[in-house]
Amino acid sequence: MNKGRVEAFTDAVIAIVMTIMVLEFKIPDQPTFKAMAENSSYLAAYLISFLFIGVAWYNHHYMLTLTKHVTKRIYWLNNLWLLSMSVLPVATAWAGKFITKPQPELFYFIIFLLWALAYIALSHAIIVANQADHPEVSAKIRRMVVYRLHTSWWFWILSVGLAAMIVFVWPPLSLVFTVIELILMAVLTTADSDRVA
Repeated sequence: MNKGRVEAFTDAVIAIVMTIMVLEFKIPDQPTFKAMAENSSYLAAYLISFLFIGVAWYNHHYMLTLTKHVTKRIYWLNNLWLLSMSVLPVATAWAGKFITKPQPELFYFIIFLLWALAYIALSHAIIVANQADHPEVSAKIRRMVVYRLHTSWWFWILSVGLAAMIVFVWPPLSLVFTVIELILMAVLTTADSDRVA
C-alpha cells in the first residue's frame, strides 16, 4: 500500500477533527471578557485536546516516516486509531461543558485510553511489519517514550485504578493527569524525531 496515501488520509482526518473541536466553542453573547470566561471550561478542555492531537500526530508521523511497509493490517489499525481520535470532539465538548461532573470526565478519559490501546496496536503492527527486513525501524519504534509508556503495566494500573477513581473525587483532576502525560510524551520524544525525513 502507498504510504503517502495513508499519511495524507490521516492528516486530513486529524485536520477535520481539530476543526470540529474549535467549532464547538461558543461565541459569547456579550462583548466582555467575563462573557468569554463563561466558556473557560470548554476552552481548557479544547486546549488539552489540541495538545493531545498535536502530540499524537507528531509521534504518528515519526512512525509512518520510519516504516518501510504499510500493510493491510497497518492500514486498518491506523483507521481504528483515527476512529478513537474522531470521538475526541464529542468527549471534549461534553467534558468542557460539565467539567465538574464525573461522567463526562470519565468518558473523556475512556476515549483517551481507547486511543492509547489503538496506538499500541498500530505501533506493534508497524514493528512487526519492519522486523525482518528493517530491524532498526522496529527498534526505534520500540524505544519511543509513547510506546514504552503505553505498553507498561504500571501505566495501565495507575490509569485504570488511580485516575479512574480520582474522576469521582474531583473530576477535573483527570484532565490534569492527561496534561501531565501529554507533556511527557511531547518533551521526551525520540532524539532523532526532528531529523527524520
